[in-house]
Amino acid sequence: MAGMTSAPAPSISSSAHTARAFSKVPEVTALFWVIKVLTTGAGETSSDFLVTHLDPIIGVAIAFVAFVVALTLQFRADRYRPVLYWFAVVMVSVFGTMVADVIHVVLGVPYLVSAPAFAILLAAVFVVWHRVEGTLSIHSITTRRREVFYWCAILATFALGTATGDLTATTFHLGYLASGLVFTAVIAIPALWFAIGRRHAIVTFWFAYVVTRPLGASYADWMGVDHARGGLAWGTGPVSIVLLVLIAALVAVLARRATAGRHRPITA
Repeated sequence: MAGMTSAPAPSISSSAHTARAFSKVPEVTALFWVIKVLTTGAGETSSDFLVTHLDPIIGVAIAFVAFVVALTLQFRADRYRPVLYWFAVVMVSVFGTMVADVIHVVLGVPYLVSAPAFAILLAAVFVVWHRVEGTLSIHSITTRRREVFYWCAILATFALGTATGDLTATTFHLGYLASGLVFTAVIAIPALWFAIGRRHAIVTFWFAYVVTRPLGASYADWMGVDHARGGLAWGTGPVSIVLLVLIAALVAVLARRATAGRHRPITA
C-alpha cells in the first residue's frame, strides 16, 4: 500500500543476538565455574545434613519436592534467568547426591558398580541427545526438547560425580582431602587442552562439568566431616550455609549484570 515501506530483513548479527537472548543456560565464564563448584559442595553437605538431622525419608522427600519446584520454574522461564537457573542446579546437586547415596546405602550397591553405571547412563543421554539434535553444545539450548536433554545430562553428571568422589575417598581409601587434590589435577586436563588448542570445546566442557562434582564435594566433605573421617569437623550444616550464601552472592552479581545488559541500548 502507498506510504508503507517494508521492514528490513533481520541481519545475521541480530539473529544471533536473539538466539543468545532466549538461551536457557548461562555463558561459560570463570564465574560460571566458580559457582558450579560451589553448588557441588553445597549439594553434598546439604544432602548429608538433611538425611542425618531429619528422618531420611522426610529429608529425601523435601529434596525431591524442592527439586521438582526448581525444575518447573526453570522450564517455565522464557529465557536464562540466573536465580532460577542456579536454584535448579543447586537442587539437582542435592537430589542427585541423594540418588547416588540411596543406591549405595539403602540398596547396598558398591561404588565400583554404581559409578560405571552412572557413566553408562550419562553416555546414553549424550548419544540419544546427539542423534536427535545433532549437537551437544550448551549454546543451542533454545528449545524445550534440548532443555530436557540438558537437564537429564546434568542430573546424571551429579549422580556420577557423587559416586566417583565417594569411590576415591572411601573405597580407594584416599580420604576427602586427597580426593579433592586428585580431582583438582584431573580438571586441569580439559582446561589446558582447551587453552592450548582451542579445539573440542564441547568435549572439554562436559569433561570438566563432570569433574566439578567430585571436586567440590570432596573439599566440602573434608570441611564438614569429623576428625575420625579425616575432616575438619566444621559440620555439614555450617558448611552448607556458608556455601549457599556464597552462591547467592555470586548469583546476585550475575542477575545484576543480566539486568544491566537488557537495559543497555543496542548500538550499531
